[in-house]
Amino acid sequence: MLSRTGYFFKALVMLLCPVAGVLFFVTTQLMYTLFFRTKADLTDVIFGKEKVVASRKADEENERNRVPIEEALAVADKESLRALVMDVVKGDVKKSLATISLALNSEDTETSHYAASVLRDALNDFRQESQELYNALHRGDDRAPEYACMMIEYMNEVLSQEVFPEIEQRSYVEMMEEACTWLYHSEEHRYRLHCEYIEWICTLLLRLKEYGRMETWCSRCMEIYPEELTSYTVQLKLYFSTQNREKFFAVMDRLKQSDIVIDRDTLDLIRVFS
Repeated sequence: MLSRTGYFFKALVMLLCPVAGVLFFVTTQLMYTLFFRTKADLTDVIFGKEKVVASRKADEENERNRVPIEEALAVADKESLRALVMDVVKGDVKKSLATISLALNSEDTETSHYAASVLRDALNDFRQESQELYNALHRGDDRAPEYACMMIEYMNEVLSQEVFPEIEQRSYVEMMEEACTWLYHSEEHRYRLHCEYIEWICTLLLRLKEYGRMETWCSRCMEIYPEELTSYTVQLKLYFSTQNREKFFAVMDRLKQSDIVIDRDTLDLIRVFS
């Protein structure tokens, strides 16, 4: 539908150019009718999700309006909290269990129920997978070393988030420690017991305040990896937590005298206590 300006323009053109103006408007109307007024052919357009390949790009405007889950809980921002939980669930749920567990405390029943459902399913999957790996390790076949490594890596990813009750957390840490012990006592496969694995089990034991067991692993770490920084940092964390000043400074002095390259965190620790 033409506006007043459009009618005025047409009238002005026809007044100034009566013949050429009429021919121009007739030609444009004919071309519109023949070429542009036909219905769009949608036979090749697929609306089914099964053939859609989504490429999600960062929505900067949307992300700027998001707040952390802790803040959303504090201010009872239901809309932001629901959106955050949905975004977390779209990713790797196993890596975000601690974040999802925060939503359990939400006053918004829809958010808390959804978070509880997702968390329950993820933890049940973890229980089943961990038990299968544990059983596979103790079958004693040729793949036992491989199962031990898989078990350690898989369990640490979840246990490090501390989403289980303490009793259950202790039980699974013991299972993970058993896999580490299996590798340690295997002369043929001890090389598979990476320094990182020992650091993981030490961290979990430290959180449970199992200082005696942690000290055992600190000794084993120093035995296998005497030239690794981790062998010293796990001891520093242990003796700092137990307030054993004598052993803490003894380890620190040995580290200073070694040729090990010290990272920034450890260097800051040395500066504080020097």
